[in-house]
Amino acid sequence: MAFARVNGVVLHHEDRGGTGKPAIVYSNSLGTDFRIWDEVVARLGDRFRHIRYDKRGHGLSEATPAPYAMNDHVGDLESLLDHLGVKACALVGLSVGGVIAQGLAAKRPDLVEVMVLMDTAHRIGTAEMWNQRIDGVTSNGIAPLADAIMQRWFTPAYRSPDNPDFVGYTAMLTRTTVDGYAGTCAALRDTDYTEQTKALSLPVLAIVGDQDGSTPPDLVRSTADLIRGARFRIIPDAGHLPCIEQPQAVTNLIHNFLRETRFAG
Repeated sequence: MAFARVNGVVLHHEDRGGTGKPAIVYSNSLGTDFRIWDEVVARLGDRFRHIRYDKRGHGLSEATPAPYAMNDHVGDLESLLDHLGVKACALVGLSVGGVIAQGLAAKRPDLVEVMVLMDTAHRIGTAEMWNQRIDGVTSNGIAPLADAIMQRWFTPAYRSPDNPDFVGYTAMLTRTTVDGYAGTCAALRDTDYTEQTKALSLPVLAIVGDQDGSTPPDLVRSTADLIRGARFRIIPDAGHLPCIEQPQAVTNLIHNFLRETRFAG
């Protein structure tokens, strides 16, 4: 385990593969930690430097008091990459991690050479939706919302109590800190990156599960359409977290994109 105090918060992270290799940086969804990328990292292999981290309030990272701003999350990742000496990475962001990715690419284009936006958008949800979520979590915790969230995260075939992975990922969600979850909901509520994302000028691949209940394909496509030259792909038989349900398909798309953009030389 590795920890670093950056941007005023302690972040848990993993830096695997060596500083001489092209760096892929992964940013996670709401209510998850960096273990959601295990299968993708394993499949992409040791040709790359893999950097994963738990955003503030998630996993083993410090949970500062809610609410958070998206600038907090963007600044956290920016400071972590500066701390690790990373330049010109491939940034892979899922859900709120994809919003963070858009914000970082706009703020620090020197840090992001290519970007994969997975099951995310330039704006996610409405203020009313996020306020209801925040009120529910702060009043009663995350557990009462877990069933509804899992329906958006995973396909019906995956959502079975007989599936030990599904049980484990449910535990990952419900054990997220209330400050981390509600604080990040507030950051999403207050973020609209439409104009920033329109102005991006870098290779982008947008990916979405065909059964994503949180950021459906049409929403992800609308974000890809904002970015000149962005590619858009739908992954069959996947919900909001294709890196868990369909890791090989995700790996293939990322690997082909990095090869076609000559990110890895």
